[in-house]
Amino acid sequence: MSGGIVAVTSLALEARIALGQGVSVICSQGARLAAALESAVAGGASGIISFGVAGGLAPNLVVGDWVAAAAIRTANQVFPTDKSWTRSLLARLPQAMHAQILGMDSPVADPLEKRALHTETGAAAVDTESHIAARIAATHGIPFVACRAIIDPADTRLPPAALIGLRPDGTADMPAIFLSVVQKPGQLPALVRTAYDAWAARAALRRGRQMLGAGLGFPNLRSGVPDIPASLVEDQLAVS
Repeated sequence: MSGGIVAVTSLALEARIALGQGVSVICSQGARLAAALESAVAGGASGIISFGVAGGLAPNLVVGDWVAAAAIRTANQVFPTDKSWTRSLLARLPQAMHAQILGMDSPVADPLEKRALHTETGAAAVDTESHIAARIAATHGIPFVACRAIIDPADTRLPPAALIGLRPDGTADMPAIFLSVVQKPGQLPALVRTAYDAWAARAALRRGRQMLGAGLGFPNLRSGVPDIPASLVEDQLAVS
């Protein structure tokens, strides 16, 4: 989408929430995400935002709390976010924490590991897409921000079924989840809690999306950028 904002997500539900005036979506993971982002940059994207849910590392964050990233941290790099756009996010989401987000290639399930990562890096949250988007944005000199709602707080242990990889379209692999529960039925209470937390985080995403408005808070959104028809949502997810 030439001149528009690209929202980066990994979950189909995040993608459907993110879509709107001036915003297209890439819903993917890992190398596929990087390749799709490179194509979007070549198409003339005005900015990239990592949008969706994240795991909590800071102990005071609860499900549904927002983090607007001051920077994205990896094991050996720090990518600052665009200051003007981040100020716009914070103005529209006044309760959001302004802190670093840690980017990792896989989810962090263990509360002890979450605590150690917070102590080591100072990051408030962790996700698996922001570092990919930040690296590509920095390479091409494109404004980048990250805005994430907490889905699993720092003291929450994710059950094995919650760590099963997504389908390419960003939806849950339900047969694999069912098999995991059959093999380890003791995880069922934790999985139910995780599903409830996901529902609460999704509600927070919807509220936050409305508050961010056109262009997901991008301060220099080109005027006249049209809404994306709802009929194109599935097409966008299918090709990402």
